[in-house]
Amino acid sequence: MGDQFSNLSDEGQSPALLSQAIAALESGDFQHRWDVAKQLAKMGTVAINPLIAILEDQEADPEVRWFVARTLGQFNSDAVVPALVNLLQTAKITDDASETSLLEMAATALANLGTSAVDSLSALLENEQLKPFATEALAQIRHSETITPLLSVVNDSNPKIRASAIEALGSFHDSRIPPVLVKALNDPSASVRKEAIIGLSRRGDLVQELNLVEQLQPLLWDIRPEVSQQAQIALSRLGTDQAVVALVEQILSTTTPLTIKLDAVRSLCWIETPIAINQLQHILFTIPDESTSNISSFSIHQEIIQGLGRMSKPEAKTQASQILVEFIQSQHPSLQILTIKQLIALSLGQLGNITAFDPLVQLLTDSETTVQFHCIAALKQLDSPLNSPSVYERLQQLAQHPNLDPSLKQGIAIALTEW
Repeated sequence: MGDQFSNLSDEGQSPALLSQAIAALESGDFQHRWDVAKQLAKMGTVAINPLIAILEDQEADPEVRWFVARTLGQFNSDAVVPALVNLLQTAKITDDASETSLLEMAATALANLGTSAVDSLSALLENEQLKPFATEALAQIRHSETITPLLSVVNDSNPKIRASAIEALGSFHDSRIPPVLVKALNDPSASVRKEAIIGLSRRGDLVQELNLVEQLQPLLWDIRPEVSQQAQIALSRLGTDQAVVALVEQILSTTTPLTIKLDAVRSLCWIETPIAINQLQHILFTIPDESTSNISSFSIHQEIIQGLGRMSKPEAKTQASQILVEFIQSQHPSLQILTIKQLIALSLGQLGNITAFDPLVQLLTDSETTVQFHCIAALKQLDSPLNSPSVYERLQQLAQHPNLDPSLKQGIAIALTEW
């Protein structure tokens, strides 16, 4: 099909070729229609009128009209917007999936046309049946001209319309929007609350002015997990000391479900400020000591250790390495767990701080072979041209020590063999 109409985009297309393409669009299967539609989009304005004729033919196959609407959305022409708007205005809103899909595509095509369609879409907001389609199209345009019409529907009775408007408005910096987002935090619809949180999380410049942490903190305890999770992410993006305190409170609460606690730990890890990392250390060391039998404690330890290993800022990596080294030396009960020891070795390797050399060497004495090999992999990651002597040379020197513990001697020998 593509070869048959390969010259449609050339200058001076013949009416015969255009007619053939239209016929193929009307009679082909889905794949043929897809290919022909792409070629028609390259033809330019010569294809617009024949396509509009099909769009306006209510007896035509809905799938063909869907392709036509999609194709027309790629033309920058004054004739296209009225045709797509007319389709929406004259359509019969039914439960028929193909008809609904056609209307959605018409709205999407209008959105693709950008600001030239804003006035027409704004007018469609007056039609209750078309308001969902018009709102979604306006939300996709992402231009300041859409702010006023979108603000007009933020209190609509339909939660999908409210959510779509709030989601789009959250991407703009306009003085009218922040109060609307703050109000939407208390919307009865979870999807609206979630979009309001996302929008406010982008406004770090208003942390103090709007008391954003104080506004977002109650959403940590939202009945819907997806809202709570989004509030955690938002607080991590704001990254203030107050945000850290709010997340820690949720982690330490005995009423917080484990999955929500783990999400809060991840968010706390993303902040990477000294106070956030200090709080991670506090949680790591003070979580109840029944780690070997308590799934919650084990999972939180696991998440914190992994999070510390993912630190990216140089100062945060140094601080995280120190915490993990201290944890190894603390004889904490969770160190009896195989997975915890493996994760500590993995994280220390990822952090790449040479101060982890001695603790990792001590872990080579572990009776579990998997722990030993995790330590060897981590030791290799510590190697750097800046380190002299190298990690391998340090291991060689240790192996020569006359009073070396037999288990350590064996662990070092394995490491040197595997290097």
